[in-house]
Amino acid sequence: MAVVLAGDWNGYRILKAAALVRDGYVPNVLVSGPEIFDGHESDLAIAFAVHRGFPAEWFISLPHAAHSTKEEAGIILAELQRRNIHRFLLVTSDYHTGRAGRIFRAVERASGGGPDMRVVAAPDRDFQRESWWRQRQARKIVLLEWAKNFATALGM
Repeated sequence: MAVVLAGDWNGYRILKAAALVRDGYVPNVLVSGPEIFDGHESDLAIAFAVHRGFPAEWFISLPHAAHSTKEEAGIILAELQRRNIHRFLLVTSDYHTGRAGRIFRAVERASGGGPDMRVVAAPDRDFQRESWWRQRQARKIVLLEWAKNFATALGM
């Protein structure tokens, strides 16, 4: 199974996960999404992917009320355990892979273990690893991600 983390307002994560199904790497996608406006981000992401030509049957919505990647990890890992999933691909933006992987592994350890996980990077038009310092939006992404890494290291 692929798991798409919430927080991608451009749809790159859901499209990467859909490509993983299309290419035969996974059978389906669990889409995480907190409440936004009058719905959940997960439902909007799925509608976006369907509008782009991917079958709705590939996606499973996981609405929740998490406010952080750590909270989201706990919810997702509990859902994977409930579904008896032993392996999954965690799909997130390329600049978020390191922190997301560390958080998920820490939550797994704290709960006594969990499924085997591989982190998959989804590209983002606002961030290119080889030239991020040249674009204002990318510099803001790096600054925010560093701040979140620091906060995570402090246990916040």
